Amino acid sequence: MNKLIVSLLLTLGITGVAHAAGDATAGQAKAAVCGACHGPDGNSPAPNFPKLAGQGERYLTKQMHDIKDGKRTVLEMTGLLTNLSDQDLADIAAYFASQKGSVGAADPKVVAHGEELFRGGNLEKGMPSCIGCHSPNGAGLAAAGFPHLSGQHAQYIGKQLTDFREGNRTNDGDTKIMQSIAGKLSNKDIEAVSQYIQGLH
Repeated sequence: MNKLIVSLLLTLGITGVAHAAGDATAGQAKAAVCGACHGPDGNSPAPNFPKLAGQGERYLTKQMHDIKDGKRTVLEMTGLLTNLSDQDLADIAAYFASQKGSVGAADPKVVAHGEELFRGGNLEKGMPSCIGCHSPNGAGLAAAGFPHLSGQHAQYIGKQLTDFREGNRTNDGDTKIMQSIAGKLSNKDIEAVSQYIQGLH
């Protein structure tokens, strides 16, 4: 079923935007201001700001375009991308994609339930597993624009899943795949899968 969903998304071409080739060397200087929240190499020390290191270029570029164009609201980034060109965004994405991501540790009290959801979904609720789009090791599918999750801060993942569930984040494409999946998750489910992702490597 997961392969079918991925194939359908790729066939419909809803997984991202075309973008210029990024230059990681040029992106390092352009990303200097990003380091205040995301860390100089993209490994944010703050659990509420996402780690960008090792994230796919296509995903990063789409998210920056969505934030710049007002399709995704991130208050902390208001105005930061306004004066950047498409090439600037591509270069910044290339820089962070070229960096090595760090890994955290999962809360052992909830990690088993998180693994169960991540790897097997919830058939009773009609929820597919996360591995179909994000791969078994959480590396994502960079070519399709599906994000790398492994090692990401649990607090950040939890907020994104809650925002998708509550309709506060809606930039997941016309099929609303993440909104649909997050709508099937309880608060306890979100905590568990977020913790599992934080320790996944």
